[in-house]
Amino acid sequence: MEENNVLTEFQEFMRTRRIVPDNQIPFCARWASKFLAFLNKNAFTKTDIALIQFIDFLKKNNNLQDWQIKQAENAVRLYVDNFLAGNKEKVLPEAAQAAYGEGLDSATAQQRIREALRLRHYSYSTEQTYVVWCKRFYAWLAETLGVAGASPVITSANVREYLSHLAMRQRVASSTQNQAFNALLFLCREVLNVELTDIDKAVRAKRGVKLPVVLSVDETRRLIEAATGKDRLYVQLVYGTGMRLMEAVRLRVQDVDFEAGMVFIRGGKGDKDRSTMLPEAVKPVLLRHLEEVKKLHDQDLAAGYGEALLPGSLDRKYPNAPKKWGWQWVFPSSKLSIDPRSGRMLRHHISPTTIQKAVALAVRKSGIIKHASVHTLRHSFATHLLMNGVNIREVQDLLGHKNVETTMIYTHVMRDMTKGPQSPLDLLAGSI
Repeated sequence: MEENNVLTEFQEFMRTRRIVPDNQIPFCARWASKFLAFLNKNAFTKTDIALIQFIDFLKKNNNLQDWQIKQAENAVRLYVDNFLAGNKEKVLPEAAQAAYGEGLDSATAQQRIREALRLRHYSYSTEQTYVVWCKRFYAWLAETLGVAGASPVITSANVREYLSHLAMRQRVASSTQNQAFNALLFLCREVLNVELTDIDKAVRAKRGVKLPVVLSVDETRRLIEAATGKDRLYVQLVYGTGMRLMEAVRLRVQDVDFEAGMVFIRGGKGDKDRSTMLPEAVKPVLLRHLEEVKKLHDQDLAAGYGEALLPGSLDRKYPNAPKKWGWQWVFPSSKLSIDPRSGRMLRHHISPTTIQKAVALAVRKSGIIKHASVHTLRHSFATHLLMNGVNIREVQDLLGHKNVETTMIYTHVMRDMTKGPQSPLDLLAGSI
């Protein structure tokens, strides 16, 4: 029997017995086809042994994800153990069926995505964002397909249509659509085990080339002078180190090295560590601030509290570490609160809105009309370093950029802020 006929019968076998969702049948057939091609090259190998060799071959392919290998193994075993064996009444076990994108209701999908994110040590803010997109996606499915309260089987077409809906109907920003895409990609790959195809055909929100807002040196000075008290410390530290907002919020005491003049960023964007400089001008103020934080920590310990949330599972490996001074936040919250994941009473770090409001207030007081934010201080940090002759590769390392092309955008801003070409009108001014 020719291979195409075999695969056609295999697809009909899966479809009539409803062993896997219809949207997964083509993928099962594709893996079966690849296995047949592998089998033809190993004609003298027994089928069961060839199956094991085929899976081992896939595992050595660096371009394949774990979920794809799992999908391939289930598809080939279904082909060999059920279809070829002639035992057509037998179906896959429940665990294998789940690997083919078993339909989940909205509440279950949200719970599963939380579990998957926590297993991979994603931040709580990312968890909240992904859960919201999961909820919105299922609500859109319920409205579009009329499956409210049901457990729809997610397909690539569903995701593609929803992303197009965000761009065309809701007119979201490109960054918002990308955020939704990342959330749904994680849901499909890590929770539903659905392989997304032709996603590039979705209508994408337009994203033009934009230069970052950068403050001049004089504007930065005015901004710092306009801030008072702890607000000034926030502004000085973010501008003086080039940290991102959440990196400043999550800064720990042990990651500030006063002697070396360094600040160590742990688990930054992309879960990468890096170091940056600690400005001399901020050291005295920061030392006084940490003295006050230490007093607050001692009070918490005396009251039976004093724990800070540790990354990953370090609190299980080092049970006493959460109460150690070095692990405390540089900017702790003014109140104790219950951690939503562990249920323990902890002193969390300040809310990012605290720093955002401090910068916004300083911008208003300084009279700066630019649309400046916390991230503007990071842009200004990079641009001012380049203006002072710092090598762009060093600036890239300080910012934690993966590619130097990302850092190159500041060279365009720097060119605009320094003496550039003279307008032809100005050249004529003397003769008019």
